[in-house]
Amino acid sequence: MKRREFITLLGGAASLPLAVRAQQSPQQRRVGVLMETSEGNSDGQTRIAAFRHGLQELGWTEGRSIWIDVRWGGGDVERIAAHAAELVALKPDVLFTFANAQLGPLSRATHTIPIVFVGASDPVGGGYVTSFARPGGNITGFTNFEPAMGGKWLELLKAVAPSVARVATMFNPDTATLRGEFYVKPIESAAAAFAVGVVTIPVHSIGDIEAAIAALGQRPDSGLIVAPDTFTSAHREHIITLTGRDRVPAVYGFREWPMAGGLMSYGPDQVDTTRRASGYVDRILKGEKPADLPVQAPTKFELLINLKAAKALGLTVPQTLLALADEVIE
Repeated sequence: MKRREFITLLGGAASLPLAVRAQQSPQQRRVGVLMETSEGNSDGQTRIAAFRHGLQELGWTEGRSIWIDVRWGGGDVERIAAHAAELVALKPDVLFTFANAQLGPLSRATHTIPIVFVGASDPVGGGYVTSFARPGGNITGFTNFEPAMGGKWLELLKAVAPSVARVATMFNPDTATLRGEFYVKPIESAAAAFAVGVVTIPVHSIGDIEAAIAALGQRPDSGLIVAPDTFTSAHREHIITLTGRDRVPAVYGFREWPMAGGLMSYGPDQVDTTRRASGYVDRILKGEKPADLPVQAPTKFELLINLKAAKALGLTVPQTLLALADEVIE
């Protein structure tokens, strides 16, 4: 090769963007991430930031030792499936995702690429792992909820709104764990202890949500449990607005709901769980198998109460409950 040609070639390589040159490094590992929210969602951004920070603390430098491909589902079932196929086609070393609606398409798209999840509440019943202790395949991760949470949500709802005698559980069967049965059965089992009747409200569209909440608002003794799933989370602001308009007391599974104006929530600290999950991704990148990493339950739960929302609904939150709250929004 002539000296001028060699210098030109070298200069061209040096001028490549850092990200492109990083992709060419044989030492760099690749992680595909499928988020459940839209890209503009602040909660999703907070969780992906926690994931990135967790990997950084474990010694991974994005753009050098690791490349992270992120796709945003936004609660759209078809978009989630398309992103799942796209990420698998990139042949990453590990896939990381949230909840059943994202884990399902990824698990069907590959049986070999390791997958770490946060949020599939019944991975055994869903067929993703053999057992919590020994997952047995290419999937492991961290659950968000257990069935007993249904009773806790009922207890909180009755504590804040004692007149509630009829509680509806809202979910989308296409995105909720076990098509919603994971939440419905324990809520029904606990209903007698709290002297409430229980109905289920499967929703597939914004129109379904609007009709359901309007119907609840026509009965002043009604309350609502919004079961955590990708679809309901994608329409969080709309649900909160409707429950406020129709004066329906509601309890939710994640802190983002009362922070956005909802009445109250009780559930796991998702940022903490996401940070812990980055440790599993690190261990798999360093050679461990997901089959040998036990599925873990959340260790940190939080109760949030929005006093402004309570006042708008004409509710008085007991001081005993306020004392138990991790955060009270004035």
